[in-house]
Amino acid sequence: MNRILFEPEEIKDGVAKIYDARARHILEVLHGEAGQVLKVGVIDGKIGAGKILAIEDGEVAVAVETGDSGPEPWFDLVLAPPRPRVFKRILPQLAALGLRRLFLIGANKVEKDFWGATILKPENYRPFLVEGLQQSGTSILPTISVERSFRRLLPKLERMDGLKLVAHPYGNPAPLPPRNSGANVVFAIGPEGGWTEGEVEALEAAGFLRYSLGPRILRTDTALIALIARFL
Repeated sequence: MNRILFEPEEIKDGVAKIYDARARHILEVLHGEAGQVLKVGVIDGKIGAGKILAIEDGEVAVAVETGDSGPEPWFDLVLAPPRPRVFKRILPQLAALGLRRLFLIGANKVEKDFWGATILKPENYRPFLVEGLQQSGTSILPTISVERSFRRLLPKLERMDGLKLVAHPYGNPAPLPPRNSGANVVFAIGPEGGWTEGEVEALEAAGFLRYSLGPRILRTDTALIALIARFL
């Protein structure tokens, strides 16, 4: 946890009082004591510094001062979701890497029971995103949209500007184009069984370039990190 993040409503008159995993991290990992300065931030707001005012019975009171803008999220992701346990594992990593918007899309090989998974509820997936932000020291929370219909999302994807890449190990991949600083980047990653050829062709028609990471067939979480890391 490289930055302690607070919900806006937790801060009253410039002071946040916490008694949870963040407080335990401050006490047990950072060895917090009164007067100590911490890196802090407000979710979907600014980042800055906080001073520990008091510690009492495990509750930590922190004076919060923010005003700096942290690194902005820089990529969107179209994801045919994997199994829920894998999805939970990748959410903190995506937030830490700079995810701006996540579009969960239906595809031929997505397991149908995923759409009934409790992880799709905001109150369940949000803590995983916050965990990733606290690790990376940033504060802007990614948004998640669910669109079970592959075809219905395509017009929206077609209207998106910037560099758009669909990961697919087969065929003749396009050479990796340069990423202009500040330009929009959209990645499309298929389900664990892979995109069908028809799905890849439909994404190409929406402006995506077919891009291969090589002949090895990768798990969703591995492919995500490998692809995004090429642009960091």
